[in-house]
Amino acid sequence: MNYLPIFLDLRDRPCLVVGGSETAARKAELLLRAGAQVAVAAPVLHEGFERLPHAERLTRVADAFTPELLDGKDAVIVVEDDAALAKSVADAARARHIPVNVADKPALCSFILPSIIDRSPIMVAVSSGGESPVLARMLRARLETLIPAAYGRLSALAARYKDRVRAAIKPEQRRAFWEKVFLSPVAEMVFSGRDAEAEAQLDAMIRDGADNAAGGGEVYLVGAGPGNPDLLTFRALRLMQQADVIVYDRLVSQPILDMCRRDAERIYVGKERDDHAVPQEEINLMLVRLAKEGKRTLRLKGGDPFIFGRGGEEIETLVEHGVPFQVVPGITAAAGVASYAGIPLTHRDYAQSVAFVTGHLKENTFNMNWEGIARPDQTIVIYMGLKGLPMLCETLIAHGLSADTPAAIVQHGTLPTQRVITGTLTTLPALAEQAGLRAPTLIIVGNVVKLREKLGWYQPEPQGEAARPTPLESPDTLG
Repeated sequence: MNYLPIFLDLRDRPCLVVGGSETAARKAELLLRAGAQVAVAAPVLHEGFERLPHAERLTRVADAFTPELLDGKDAVIVVEDDAALAKSVADAARARHIPVNVADKPALCSFILPSIIDRSPIMVAVSSGGESPVLARMLRARLETLIPAAYGRLSALAARYKDRVRAAIKPEQRRAFWEKVFLSPVAEMVFSGRDAEAEAQLDAMIRDGADNAAGGGEVYLVGAGPGNPDLLTFRALRLMQQADVIVYDRLVSQPILDMCRRDAERIYVGKERDDHAVPQEEINLMLVRLAKEGKRTLRLKGGDPFIFGRGGEEIETLVEHGVPFQVVPGITAAAGVASYAGIPLTHRDYAQSVAFVTGHLKENTFNMNWEGIARPDQTIVIYMGLKGLPMLCETLIAHGLSADTPAAIVQHGTLPTQRVITGTLTTLPALAEQAGLRAPTLIIVGNVVKLREKLGWYQPEPQGEAARPTPLESPDTLG
């Protein structure tokens, strides 16, 4: 270990920054965020100094460095291109046993500044010992995605209850108690902004002692997006990796399932056209039962749970049974698939509104407000429309859209197996049949489809018979 990681308490302590550049301003900001009183020695200060938070604790004390400026200082940071000046400051600081950091000159430093993940009072520092700061910053960025911003609030909650826990829980049980608290719904309540519920749950856990610390279960209704795991939200990924049970749909891709907690129980409740293996009412009650058993239950749904995903019905049942839950939106198929197909859903010159509709046939017909949908200045996104595609196109033409209106159908959007077929309302049904498309698909109708050739940026894998996708992945609901 080349360096000893330490955290300095600089609250209300005097520190010195030598240098007035933009980089010096960023170093001064770190000291100010730590609560220090900052003196700056520089002939000119970059304008960035004027925008620093807590600037009332910063003072420019001299045009140039002199050793007397070090008197009484707790730390010194030097940002100077002049190597001789930087060395003279470092030597003077070391002679006075004052910690000194010289930017980009590790050999002159008695301490180095790590990359910081700030979840105050939780702090995580990542350092490469000055050897590869870019690599340290990349690692910090990865850790940022795994540590919720609300971790500081969770730590503050624990601090407020520390004395009560000491009074109620035996010393040998406290560590296990806090571990159960941080793995219980209390943490997720804080992360989702439900602080009052978190305090009530923690109060109950303290009353019950360590025996029942885990409390009841909770349901996480999470949108898995259109299939590409890179499009998951940070919060979705965190819940996926901590759930005890995963209840998932046919449209959740295998790469996304692979990112879930490995030892979690998995329950498949997928539905295919005209084959609902598990009725929706049974799914709703299953979620209630699992949560009542004390399990953290992940309801993983393709796309967004509230756009043709029947998520509203599921949480309605949870509310009726008093089961706690939280909802994590996903990138809906319309947004994700259209983006990867190079088709903007709105465009100043082509479409000023969007309509999301379901193309699911009921008794071989559609029940929709066609007058409000079939407008030339509107983009129409049709879910579950592959089976009824010929009738859909005929109906849109019958209600006023031109037979030459551009239209596209996308199979497995956002995935390496994505296929995009473009045509018009007249030609698209035959083109889709010739291409052998299979559900899940998404249909986009409107003048924005004209932009596909110009804006198509995503290059999926070459398609062939052997590479044809399986119907496991993609949008919010069936194609």
